[in-house]
Amino acid sequence: MIPDKRITTLFGIDLPVLLAPMAGSGGSELAIAVGEAGGLGSLPCAMLSPQDIRAEMNLIRQRSGRPINLNFFCHLPPIPDAEREAAWRTRLRPYYSEFGLDPDAAPPGAGRTPFGAESCALVEELRPEVVSFHFGLPEEALMQRVHAAGARIIASATTVAEARYLEERGCDAIIAQGAEAGGHRGVFLEEGIATQPGTLALVPQVADAVSVPVIAAGGIADGRGVAACFMLGASAVQVGTAYLQTPEALTSAVHRAALAKARDDRTVLTNVFTGRPARGLLNRLVAEVGPMSAAAPEFPLATAAVGPLRTAAETAGLGDFSPLWAGQAAPLAAPMPAAELTAKLMRDAEALLRG
Repeated sequence: MIPDKRITTLFGIDLPVLLAPMAGSGGSELAIAVGEAGGLGSLPCAMLSPQDIRAEMNLIRQRSGRPINLNFFCHLPPIPDAEREAAWRTRLRPYYSEFGLDPDAAPPGAGRTPFGAESCALVEELRPEVVSFHFGLPEEALMQRVHAAGARIIASATTVAEARYLEERGCDAIIAQGAEAGGHRGVFLEEGIATQPGTLALVPQVADAVSVPVIAAGGIADGRGVAACFMLGASAVQVGTAYLQTPEALTSAVHRAALAKARDDRTVLTNVFTGRPARGLLNRLVAEVGPMSAAAPEFPLATAAVGPLRTAAETAGLGDFSPLWAGQAAPLAAPMPAAELTAKLMRDAEALLRG
């Protein structure tokens, strides 16, 4: 009952379901579970060292013979701005005082590394079947090396213009990321987020604009969403938020607790955790400092100053300073093992498509 089998053929998978690469919440165990169920497992690499990526990939290859996607960020490294970063720490100082912390003692650092020569060499060494990029694409020479290593390349587009850009530069498939999606927006051609379309509007327009297969993302948490995306012209779906409550996910206890109480009107786009717009559940920091703060340093330099607050709050069982990433369909997700969820998404979608 799958209307378009281009993605399953392209990636060598059984089900057109891709695990969204969720940095901090997704690891080898979740990727293996989705892959063994017939979907495409993903390993988010932007926050991992080369040694960590090797270790995770070794676990995946030891326990599964299924295709795997390695995901990388392609943001431009920001130019450090000491004055802006100091102002950001000053803005957060009352919260530091509340927890008895010294804002000047927070370690500096970006925490997220963009794809470059070292990452490319790792791809050539590990030879994943798929490599995905967020925030655009790396330079052409690196793209050519990734393809030469045998990997299919996919990347996120938040508009039709971005989708055309990705196809023109050699992507084998395009992720159409609607505004409903949890986590960081994949926007890269322009900074504005207010006019970005939702999944329902974006997917068919991207499908009409490009010749490569389209992967729908954003607001998909059950079989109804999967079936709808197929009818809109998608060849596959990418699902993230629904997997956050699976036992295989690395989701923190405070994040799981927040997801259990999620509502349709309690997610928001915010830059206060990293400096770049991302959708998550409304919490104290977002409400009091954001949602969008002009004081936040450029991505990902805002992260370091928030880190100690997050640690202190989570130690007390609070998610007030944690990035509780989630899409707008979070309330539709029910906790269950990842393999069961993967199968259920397709089983329910096929039942609907049969009529």
